[in-house]
Amino acid sequence: MAADARCRMRRAVARVLALACLLLLAGCATTGGPDPLEPMNRRFYAFNSATDRLIMSPVARAYKTVTPKPLRASLTNFFHNVAYPDVIVNDFLQGRLGQGIDDIGRFVVNSTIGLFGLFDVATPLGLKAHVEDAGLTLGRWGVGRGPYLVLPFVGPDTLRNTPSLVMGIFTNVLYYVGVPALTVPLTVVDVINARANASASLRYVRENAVDKYVFTRDAYLQHRDYLQDDGHLPLKAVEQMMLPPTPAPAPADPPPLADPPPRSRVVMTVPGRPDVAIRPAVPAG
Repeated sequence: MAADARCRMRRAVARVLALACLLLLAGCATTGGPDPLEPMNRRFYAFNSATDRLIMSPVARAYKTVTPKPLRASLTNFFHNVAYPDVIVNDFLQGRLGQGIDDIGRFVVNSTIGLFGLFDVATPLGLKAHVEDAGLTLGRWGVGRGPYLVLPFVGPDTLRNTPSLVMGIFTNVLYYVGVPALTVPLTVVDVINARANASASLRYVRENAVDKYVFTRDAYLQHRDYLQDDGHLPLKAVEQMMLPPTPAPAPADPPPLADPPPRSRVVMTVPGRPDVAIRPAVPAG
């Protein structure tokens, strides 16, 4: 029995590794624009939008109504803290040893003094939060981001970033609690709380974007590029900003005015008053 279990485990691991290799090879082989799967992505985007409009948006509004803002902030801190080991693991996978040590300190401080992460006491102490995941780690080691994806119930993603969805599960503290009666409700609250926090951004897209799909895609890809560059603008954007502004074309010179016809100018002075001069009116025409 034990041998059969080990054999099944090896086959499962082999399938996962093979799938990962295929995904990475597909990402490296992808050419052209960032969204070759746009027709499929638009269908999933429409599905996610309908699901959000019919289910998640009303639930998030009710959640915000009954949950005080300080409590929502503490819950956000808590869920961010229990997921923070994912950042720590990817720190070390990227070779960022100093940042990894700082992030361990942040996690320990918030988990203890911050009461399991309900309060962010690490940031005022100089231990700022970082954003790292498996997609950023693969990008740091030269893996192309691959095509843009819209996943059902998940939303925007890229092919390179899909492993982070699985890795984020196994690096989350809640995964190891082992009490479904506790972890399942907490996971549901995490999803609803995250949707409530995104309400303002989603409302902006809904009210201002001409093409909501394109707006969401471009904003997501630009944000991922921003994270990949450690919060710095891409070099092309910096170079574009450093270019001098293009001067506006000079207006065309107006046609020269015709010289007026010569007129006789008679000046008479008042005796004893050299400062007064009388110029007779010149008849028109």
